[in-house]
Amino acid sequence: MVSLPQVAVVASSAILRFAAFVFLRWIPGHHFVPLISTALVVYLSSLFALSRSTGDKPVADRKDSKHPQNDPTRTPAQGDVIKTLLTGLPSASSPLATRFTTLVNIVLALLAFDFLLRGHVLYPANDLALSRIGYVSPTTASLLVREPDPKQLPLVIFYQDETQEDVSQWVEEGAIYALDEATDYTTTVTIKNLNPGSNYRYSLSNNHTGLFTTAPLPGTQSANRLSFLTSSCMKPNFPYNPLSHPLRLPGIEKMTEAMNKLPSLFRPAFMLFLGDFIYIDVPQRFGSSVSHYRSEYRRVYSSPSWTASQDSPAINLPWIHTLDDHEIANDWSKGNTTDPYPAAADPFVHYHVSVNPPIPPMPFASPENTTYFSFIHGPASFFMLDTRAYRSEPAQPNSTILGSAQLQSLLAYIARPEPAEVRWKIVASSVPFTKNWRVGTTDTWGGFLNERRSVFEAMWRAERELGVRIILLSGDRHEFGSTRFPDPTLGLTAQETLPDTAGEGLHEFSVGPLSMFYLPIRSYRQTDNEDVAVKYIPDGNTKYGLIDIDLRDERVDTPSGKSVVVSSSVLTYSLYVDDDVVWKYSLSVPLPGFEAVAVAANPPSRHPLLPPGKVLEDKTDPDSWDIMVKTAIGQVEDVVRGILRQMTDIRDRILKAERLD
Repeated sequence: MVSLPQVAVVASSAILRFAAFVFLRWIPGHHFVPLISTALVVYLSSLFALSRSTGDKPVADRKDSKHPQNDPTRTPAQGDVIKTLLTGLPSASSPLATRFTTLVNIVLALLAFDFLLRGHVLYPANDLALSRIGYVSPTTASLLVREPDPKQLPLVIFYQDETQEDVSQWVEEGAIYALDEATDYTTTVTIKNLNPGSNYRYSLSNNHTGLFTTAPLPGTQSANRLSFLTSSCMKPNFPYNPLSHPLRLPGIEKMTEAMNKLPSLFRPAFMLFLGDFIYIDVPQRFGSSVSHYRSEYRRVYSSPSWTASQDSPAINLPWIHTLDDHEIANDWSKGNTTDPYPAAADPFVHYHVSVNPPIPPMPFASPENTTYFSFIHGPASFFMLDTRAYRSEPAQPNSTILGSAQLQSLLAYIARPEPAEVRWKIVASSVPFTKNWRVGTTDTWGGFLNERRSVFEAMWRAERELGVRIILLSGDRHEFGSTRFPDPTLGLTAQETLPDTAGEGLHEFSVGPLSMFYLPIRSYRQTDNEDVAVKYIPDGNTKYGLIDIDLRDERVDTPSGKSVVVSSSVLTYSLYVDDDVVWKYSLSVPLPGFEAVAVAANPPSRHPLLPPGKVLEDKTDPDSWDIMVKTAIGQVEDVVRGILRQMTDIRDRILKAERLD
């Protein structure tokens, strides 16, 4: 008869192993560490109770001439070994198997604690010395500096044009005479009087150096081109590797390696990072003070992954940041005065806002209370939203995700005519605009649909009247989803709004994580003709988008149905999973003169439409249900076969060792 301690051993062992696997490889949720700890205590206690109830001497040690202990063909012992390895139950005939399976469970718990604590305890990063480039304009570059060692002060900043023939000639920008704990020993320096579209190097007197490239001068030929990266969400050493540095960020290394393989013309000008730079509450919140938040930023910037590439380190890429929930608290919607927001905002301001782009010309709020930004780089104008600091409770009649001032500033930006060379308005949000994600929908713009409708109506109107195209970028979901939002005035047919189709409308590209878990469940699906699914790619611990804008001839269908070739500004979105491109999509804006070509072909009854999007490349497998099910079954079979092979091998080794004894 099965005893209660036996049930407890089997149940606690199974829970511990499953929880440890999920925690270390799938989702590092904060519930798993207490669960693993409790399961280990129950397992060891139940194991001890079983050993007391069966006596001090195991059955295997009793002399029995009918079943000699050293008989290599003894099948009951083989079955006991397999059962012990799979269930965690002690084996009366194989003490070595019992010790081994107990050790496995203890090691799994220790690995979970190693992932939780090693980086936090051993790497406070108080002595971090840092320099990185933030926002770069045609004539300026913002430099963030951290130096906690007072012996390095005053800290002198130099810069030099890379084309300078005399490498010993440096321009002194200035000196930093004091740094203190009030800003976590950080400050910003603006390097001025630079030449547009030029490569520079900078050097500090504490031996920190770096490279940067200024933005092109508006109206020039080079201002027609732009490449940049976008992603979100990263957590050091996940998926967990016990042999890895606890602060390593594999996604940064993979991205850097992939970008270094590109021709110099296609190298990104900056990274638009859309939130969750730190995870203060994953896998465990150790506190909510300013010092706790600051230490998380320092650990990320202390990662060896920033300088893993010797030729072109990731730290040389300018990063521009938005704020999201895990930099405050999960699904944050309590404004910017409720704790712990003030503590969370402190390092975000010092490490990111201080070198972010300028605030919009019309912020409709005092500058010190503004954490949304706007800038122009080449052919694109950007508005970077803060969807956390000003939002209210979602899914209410008057819910706001932006707050009044930011909403008015965004609407003014959307309606603003742009310079002639700017043909793209890019709006960046930390959370997705689409409501197609069916899990946690209210934490996205799906919880603020009235405000979303007001923003979309302004965007559709701008596309009709200003001759620009508006692109939406977002992160947060640890998956990739591309969605289009057709203008209702276009009168698209049901066929034109089917799921997984390219076509008309505002386009959103939502991507993440850069280095974190992805959801093992499928949570994105189209439910109406408002949010039309273009592409959904959930898998991959490292995902990021490379956006390239350039001028080239495009074949465009006119309202008459004829096809003409026109010069266009073309945006190409390339989705990377790890270091490979798996999907490409293009959108275009015909340059002035297209209307005349279209009218000559056949006078239209209304303004010519912006051309529909086009899928250029798709390396993903078909995602029909039969293929998905077959793939899942095949993966399960492979895993089971591998486990059985390993168990058989371990069993044979244990039996061999016991025969030798």
